[in-house]
Amino acid sequence: MWVLLAFSLVACAVAVERFLTYASYGYSPDRWFESLLAKIRKSGPAAGLAMAIPCRHPVARVAQTYLEQLNRPEKVRQDNVRRTGSVALESVEKNLRILAALAHLAPLVGLLGTVIGMVVAFSQIQSIQGTVKPSDLAGGIWEALLTTVFGLVVAIPCMALYHAFEGHADKIARRMEMAVTSLDDLLSPSSPSTVTTKPRQRAQEEEFSTIQ
Repeated sequence: MWVLLAFSLVACAVAVERFLTYASYGYSPDRWFESLLAKIRKSGPAAGLAMAIPCRHPVARVAQTYLEQLNRPEKVRQDNVRRTGSVALESVEKNLRILAALAHLAPLVGLLGTVIGMVVAFSQIQSIQGTVKPSDLAGGIWEALLTTVFGLVVAIPCMALYHAFEGHADKIARRMEMAVTSLDDLLSPSSPSTVTTKPRQRAQEEEFSTIQ
């Protein structure tokens, strides 16, 4: 039970830390990125870069790197954008594996406690002289089963939080990919051509496939 209590405290700390991190981004990436594109169309890439620098969202970090590397060779820009995206996603997914581990370990720890408790209960019953009452057996078993109950109580919220945070991280990764594709279409000299836009989008999707 003490181990399960420690698991629950760690899970609460991770959940609070992730909530604060995601809340610190402070805006919708879709709405912000549309404003960024409008700013670039109106005032140029330099104005877009000035808009991206103060923002903390991973999409803004990718856009900032793209705009900073705009005048460098395409291969260099792609490598730098990929590196920035990987680092940003590491920050987004930080500590999520801890929640997954707790969700898998808590039921096992609870089951272990139950088995140990039942072994102790049957050992005590064996030492009783005379007739064994059903209450002697039932009392030890229900007490031993409490660890399995609390193991599940810890594991279920951990699993729910893990999937919720993981889904949010996947959404951010997709928005980062879309940001690179949109910036490439907007700022590339051949962007008006529909024929050249589609291969370029596929290239950017392959570029960001390693980030996801």
